Amino acid sequence: MELKEVIMRRCSVRSFKETDFPLEIVTEILEYANMAPSAGNLQARDFIVVTDDEIKYELASAAFGQMFIVEAPVVVVACANLKRIAPYGKRGEDLYCLQDATAAIEHILLMATDFGLGSCWVGAFNENKVSEILNLPSYIRPVAIIPLGYSDEKESESSRMDIKELIHYNKW
Repeated sequence: MELKEVIMRRCSVRSFKETDFPLEIVTEILEYANMAPSAGNLQARDFIVVTDDEIKYELASAAFGQMFIVEAPVVVVACANLKRIAPYGKRGEDLYCLQDATAAIEHILLMATDFGLGSCWVGAFNENKVSEILNLPSYIRPVAIIPLGYSDEKESESSRMDIKELIHYNKW
């Protein structure tokens, strides 16, 4: 697909078919995710790939009962790596590593679409519980839970605000 088509087709999927796909696809998606820009090219992000149903269930529970997470054959937890961003001090920990992770998350969503997979950026979760479930070290901060799989939803368009309402020139 062309980039514009991928951007237009990407949507949040909350229902997945029980169809598996090769983990090599996940690796390729994550390779492209890591091509996203990062502060000082420190790539202060890590990706936890989850295929175990019990762990997916725990993640869904930590995400305030968003059980569609369990339906996906693969779940990627995108994380900020505070140790890797240390050269930038507090601003790096508070902002840059989150920007690094979120830029990579957008790449994940777009690459999933390009592979014909559905995905959803889940940001509503108890960060401490997710860290505990995945046994993350203190310097790794979960930023998003991303279920991946073949969509079991009918395609529909999501509405967008008129771009003229969002663009502001020079002054607010």
